[in-house]
Order: sequence, then C-alpha cells, then structure tokens
Amino acid sequence: MTKIFQGLKPESVWNHFEEICRIPRPSKFEKGMIEYVVNFAVKNKLEHIVDEVGNVIIRKPATPGMENRMGVILQGHLDMVPQKNKDVDHDFEKDSIKPRIEGEWVKATGTTLGSDNGIGVATALAVLEAEDLQHGPVEALFTIDEETGMTGAFGLKPGLLKGDILMNLDSEDEGELFIGCAGGTNANAVFKYEEVDVPSNCSAFHIAVKGLKGGHSGVDISLGRGNSNKILFRFLWLASNKYGLRLADVDGGSLRNAIPRESFANVVIPDKNVEAVKKEIQEFEKTVKKELSAVEPDLSVTMEPAEMPAKLIDELTEDNLICAVYACPNYVIRMSNEMPGLVETSSNLAIVKSGDKEIKVHCLLRSSVDSAKEDLKNMMSCVFDLAGAEIYFDGEYPGWKPNPDSPILNEMKTVYEKMYGKIPKVVAIHAGLECGLIGGVYPNLDMISFGPTIRFPHSPDEMVNIETVKKFWDYLVETLKNIPAKK
Repeated sequence: MTKIFQGLKPESVWNHFEEICRIPRPSKFEKGMIEYVVNFAVKNKLEHIVDEVGNVIIRKPATPGMENRMGVILQGHLDMVPQKNKDVDHDFEKDSIKPRIEGEWVKATGTTLGSDNGIGVATALAVLEAEDLQHGPVEALFTIDEETGMTGAFGLKPGLLKGDILMNLDSEDEGELFIGCAGGTNANAVFKYEEVDVPSNCSAFHIAVKGLKGGHSGVDISLGRGNSNKILFRFLWLASNKYGLRLADVDGGSLRNAIPRESFANVVIPDKNVEAVKKEIQEFEKTVKKELSAVEPDLSVTMEPAEMPAKLIDELTEDNLICAVYACPNYVIRMSNEMPGLVETSSNLAIVKSGDKEIKVHCLLRSSVDSAKEDLKNMMSCVFDLAGAEIYFDGEYPGWKPNPDSPILNEMKTVYEKMYGKIPKVVAIHAGLECGLIGGVYPNLDMISFGPTIRFPHSPDEMVNIETVKKFWDYLVETLKNIPAKK
C-alpha cells in the first residue's frame, strides 16, 4: 500500500498518524482506536491497562542509566470531531479519513482531519516504540471522548498513574507552552411546541445559510467568523415580523464545540408576500456578506421552493424561539485583563434543531473565570426563561489554573532556547484541555501542554503544518532527555 506521508519526518509519527486516519473514531466510537493502541502495547511487550471507562495507559521503562529521573506522562485523546461539508458522502463511524499533502500542510478531503488529537497520539506511540531515545520512566495516557464531554478524563480514577509530570500533547501552536485553559459548561434550552395546520394561500420554501468556515468554538471564537444559526434567525426574525413567514422546522449546526457552518429552515410565506421576501433575502445576503466579507468570502443565504410541510410550529412558540435565538449571547463576551489577547469568556450558539414537537438549542459556554461563567449562565437563563423554554446546564468541567513557577515549564523554556535560540511564548488557551480534570484527580502533577501548529480544528478546513510536527518531535525528545532526577 502506498504511503501518503512517505518521506515526511519523523517517519514513525507520520506512519502512526496514517494508520490512525484509517480508523473511524468520532467521539463515543473509539473502539477501533482502543484496540489499535492495546495491540500496539502487546506487540511492543509494554505494560498496559484499559480502565473501566475505556482510557488506555501504557508504560515504558526508563532507558539504562535514567531510572532515577522523574516519570513523564504523555497524554492525548483518541477521539476526533466529525465535521464534513454537506456535499461530501462520509460516514465517520465507518469510513477512513482521506488525508492529503498540500504544500506545507496536511489536510483532509472534505472532512475534519483529526490531527486534533491524532498527531499527539501518534507522537506518544512513536516515543513508546523508539529504541534510540534517552528518557526516564514514561507512561502514555490515551483518553476517550474528549471532544463531547471529556468523559474519559472525568472517569479517570486515582492510583492508576505513576508519573510526576504530565505533558498534554493537545495544543495547536508550535513555539507556545500552555499552562492554563478555560473551563466550560453546556447550556441546553428546550421548547415544546404544538403542530398546527398550514394556512391557505401560502407557498413553501427552504432557506439555507451555507459556505461558512466554522472552526473550533474556543480557539477560533475571536476570529469573528459567521455563526450560521445567528444569521438564519436574524433573517427569520425579519421575515416573520415583516412578511408573516411561518416556520415548519429548523436544522442548524451539529456539534456543540464547533462554530456552526450551515443552518436550514423550511418555512411557508403568504403568497401575496413571496416576491417581497425573495427581494428581501437577496438584500439580506448582500448585507451579511458585506459585514463578513473579510472572514466569510463563500457565505450564501438562499431561498428555494420546497415541498409543502404537513404541519407548522405553533405561532407563539415560533415567536418565542426566534426572539430567544436572535437575542442569545454569542461570540466573545469578554477579553482577559491578565493575559492580553486571550479570550476570557465566550458563548457558541452551536445547535438549533426541531423534531418530535421539540426544538432543542445547545450552546457551549467557556470562561477562565468561574464567576464570569456563572454570570453567563444567568444571562442564558434569563433569555430562555423569558421565552418560555426549559433551560438546564450539564457537562461542566473545570479550568486549569496557570502556574508560572512550574518546574517543567522552566525546564522546557531552557531546552527550547538552547535548541532554537529564543524563549517560547507562555500562554493559556480559551479551550478545554483535560489537564484541569486530570489535575483534580492527581493534584501533585506538574503539567504543561504543547504541540505542532494546527489550524481550524473542528472544521473541514483543519490542517497541520508538516515542518512543525518535526520541531514538536525534536523538542519532546530533547525535553525527555533533560527531565531532572527525583529529589
């Protein structure tokens, strides 16, 4: 079989990543990946454990003469975000990812690539199988279901890990060391509706907002990209108030941790207002495209004739839904005062979907300040309570408080400066890393996160920079060689 990544360095990392791309692994469907890493451990005669939730731990002894070094845990997650373009036929539970090389980058064909966190997992496996590295005791912790709730990290029990230092391999900017992250929670609103008859003298249409870039709802939230749900409901509010548009169903977004790229609604419009609405949506598209021209060049808002729906959402619920979604907090809420350029608090209006006489709205709220996260939850409650919806919060996970005096941080700054002649940037990230949860179970761990350069994770534009994978590997290898002895 021809190797797609033949010739790329380090060869062992790319070989594992190519194998990982062949294994379907959307969140909650990691069975194939668990089998892959367990078989790897057996093949390489390494001690391994599969815990009760499906996390895999693999241990490798120290190389001769380094047995007294502090133990290092290399940590990554086995799942990936399943996002694809609408015109791509791909079943993430059955089909392989189709990676390709495009210049300095590796991308996928019409889907997410899964370099988040496939490259981190591949790198840990390459360390475990290498016979020419110098290192103290090494463990690899491969967690499940990071992307849809961190249930693997939530389920991790005390006493399983033996190491002293945890290196999370799930960051996305080479040359940056991450020492903190935001906490998060899901906001879920549910509208109950009655089905009502379609009025006479109406025509049916399908409204589509498409062509947006999407992206990671934390890392990319500050880029000002369009949110297809917000755009759709902006138009629905206009057309329902001005022209009597009525809503049959809505389907916007698909994942809570991805900025929604596509949203759709089936509607009916009084025949007397059809031509006016056609002109209105053309003007609306021009307006929104102008507002977002710098970041969303392929945005489209269209309205096409559709089959007449059997029923509509009752008018009161429709009005409440449209107003609530239109008013729902979204994007960056506040920037950090302590770390310039870092988003402190944000909300992503991720999913709006109707069916079975319910409309469900899902948002992901993030903040590095607990009180600000609570304040944002209160805002959400106010909006949806006023609209008559049931709102509840779940999936809450803690942030990771930065420790600027971390010994591994100081060691890795020194190693990077010796290798590359400059000091790496020390930052926190507006995204959820598993360090916060793992640190809650293992409070004595000294933790850090780093990785190669990955752009636009959680979207079909996801790509990983080839050169930085090599730098990431070399930096990790040199760091492992310089881990200090236990005191």
